[in-house]
Amino acid sequence: MGSAVRRCGLDRPVVPVLVTVGLLCAPPDTTGPGGHSGVTPADLGSGVLVVWCAIGLLRGRARQRTGGRLPHRTLTPRAALVLGAPTAAFAVTTVASADPAASLPGFVRYLQLFVLVPGAVLLALRDARDARLLCGAVVLLALVEGGIGVVQAATGTGASYQGEEVRAVGTFGALDVMGMATAVAYGLVIALACGLVPPAGAPRWLRPCALGSAAVLVLPLALSYSRGAWLATVPACLLLLALRGIRTTVCALAAVTAAGVVLVGGFGVATQELAQRVGSITEVSASPDRSVTDRYTLWSAATDIWQQAPATGVGPKGFPEHRDTHAALELSSGSDAAGAGVPFQREPLLSPHNMYLLVLSEQGLVGTVALLGAWGALLVCALRRLGAARSRGAACGVRDCGAAATALLVWQCVDFLYGDIGGPSTVLTALVLGLGTWWALSPAAEEHAECRPAGGGRSV
Repeated sequence: MGSAVRRCGLDRPVVPVLVTVGLLCAPPDTTGPGGHSGVTPADLGSGVLVVWCAIGLLRGRARQRTGGRLPHRTLTPRAALVLGAPTAAFAVTTVASADPAASLPGFVRYLQLFVLVPGAVLLALRDARDARLLCGAVVLLALVEGGIGVVQAATGTGASYQGEEVRAVGTFGALDVMGMATAVAYGLVIALACGLVPPAGAPRWLRPCALGSAAVLVLPLALSYSRGAWLATVPACLLLLALRGIRTTVCALAAVTAAGVVLVGGFGVATQELAQRVGSITEVSASPDRSVTDRYTLWSAATDIWQQAPATGVGPKGFPEHRDTHAALELSSGSDAAGAGVPFQREPLLSPHNMYLLVLSEQGLVGTVALLGAWGALLVCALRRLGAARSRGAACGVRDCGAAATALLVWQCVDFLYGDIGGPSTVLTALVLGLGTWWALSPAAEEHAECRPAGGGRSV
């Protein structure tokens, strides 16, 4: 039995990562209070992943102390610093809050999403093959969710949007309208990276399939009506196109423009709704979209909340409690949610829909500097390794992983300007941050990027 498991690759540490991605397809349980399910299957999967990697890490250290062969790699000082600094900041802001007990669930959530799961993925991905398996799983998830979303939009069984149930949300449901958009955008970016920068020795069919998948995912991304996902996808794709040169960039932009004209103008796919949604991004003064007004009002409230406690904020999960005290009167009492199997309900506005302002208001300068410093370090290291891999051309067999991971980091940094954490899809964000962490900090990725021989038993 053990040899059969090893032959199938089921003993690889990446397996729990792939299982967690698959669990994201499970429809949420909307029978709980307020229609929310609390702990989701993906949360449980991420917990198993963290425990799996923690056990492997402890076993590796035990064997290292006894002089045995090191079967699992350990964290490098750089990785420990990047993951440890936010941990310390989260702990400080939780203890310093007015009600540490009420802030404790927020501390655990931040720790799960930005430290434990990314760190577990860093340890689980042993080489480029594992990274490609994770990328493939995300693309498959995107295609499945995107396909369901297109059917929802076409048959009027999606989430409610402007009085019609035409918003594509996949299996994530109307209570997590960003879920499918995030998954589809991730898949689109990864597929485009694989198509533009295919791995060395890839079969001839891989590139057209990857580019075709990226093109197919444009439709469900558009039908998600998610402005944040649209805005974040643009710079991520431009980065990937820039890796191929100016000519490819111009040709790709022309092709996308032509496809958009044919899709929206020729076939009339949600023409009016898409035009209104795009226009609402910049409408602030004349006749702004209600959601845009609420968003900017929440941003202002978050800034005022931060000024109340500049150093450590009001504590994790403290934004809703202080929101009404600092928000303007025009703020809505909640957002409407309906469709895709969910009866009409008003969802409370629990965050400012801007991750940076959420952290600033709840964790002050301590949490903001630590978290943004960690993300900045990841992005800088990822870009440097991508540059090293690109300079070696086709001789570097891991350029596809680097391009996908770096573009996803760019996507996430931009998306956090227009969104934050929440809902079952947040676990996918943690897994993607883990992929970026692996590319930025893993010595195995560095060896591949610089075409150096792999070093056995090295730390990550």
